Amino acid sequence: MSSPFATGTAAVPEQVSAAPEHASAAPEHASAAPDRGTVRLALVVGGLVLAVLLGFGLGRLNGGGPSAAAGLDSALTGHSHPPGTGAHEHGVDQAAAAQAAGLSISSAGYTLTPLAAAFTAGRAGELRFLVRDAQRRPVTRFAVVHEKPMHLIVVRRDLTGYQHLHPTMAADGTWSVPLTLPQPGVWRAYADFTALADDGRQTAVTLGVDLTAPGGYQPTPLPAPASSATVDGFTVNYQGTPQAGVTVPLTFRVDSAGGPPALERYLGAYGHLVALREGDLGYLHVHPEPQPVDGAVTFWVTTPDPGRYRLYLDFQVAGVVRTAEFTLTVP
Repeated sequence: MSSPFATGTAAVPEQVSAAPEHASAAPEHASAAPDRGTVRLALVVGGLVLAVLLGFGLGRLNGGGPSAAAGLDSALTGHSHPPGTGAHEHGVDQAAAAQAAGLSISSAGYTLTPLAAAFTAGRAGELRFLVRDAQRRPVTRFAVVHEKPMHLIVVRRDLTGYQHLHPTMAADGTWSVPLTLPQPGVWRAYADFTALADDGRQTAVTLGVDLTAPGGYQPTPLPAPASSATVDGFTVNYQGTPQAGVTVPLTFRVDSAGGPPALERYLGAYGHLVALREGDLGYLHVHPEPQPVDGAVTFWVTTPDPGRYRLYLDFQVAGVVRTAEFTLTVP
């Protein structure tokens, strides 16, 4: 906006300095000519009006202007995603959706920095970490996705010991959460979040880091593929046939000896589904349709490649969250 103002003010002195010349050349008309002070004021006001109009027009073309700036904070305050959307469901880019996440500590300009990564198996501890931006600054602004700004998934590398946690952040950007690794081995922690940049951009990211619990590691073989699982007296079945690189529905139904229970919202949805790929532990986090249909909850899942996956379904009944686990083979 500096160019229009400069142009408007630079033109004023040239026109004002020419006024005396015309006045001396035609003195007989001097009485009819406007006062030089009036001319100068009119030119200055005209230049300022022109500059403001040009600046407003440029701001509209660039998508900015006072209205855009004023709405920035209000648009970010309390940002949340409605049920049925999640940290990795921004837009409909199927190519991006088909890529497993959580394979690196750095992605999209953000880096996960654990302050300690060693734990004693079976002993209560605390995981503390930072998320840093491309300039190595701690990130302190995050969107609220499914009622939390940070979802932390922890699982051992043999895909046992699944935990879904929600750390809290200190003012300096340090996240912390109580964590117990019940068995020795190498564990994988996934930080699933949506960061807010200074310019308002939202970036959904999942970063992964290994944690260790020294001791004798005896990996548990992955259970055989099955579409049914039991947990705490509940039987969970799913229907659907995942295909590599294709988004397909998986429909889950919870039952019990007393009949289908009343599912409750947990973190804003009627279920949360995490899928981890055997081998490299590539991470998929999907969310369901907003409402159950005939008591069943449908998820839209994109598995990136053939192979075996472990599914973890969180659901809530009578205020208690339970996790049903499944092994899935994608041909």
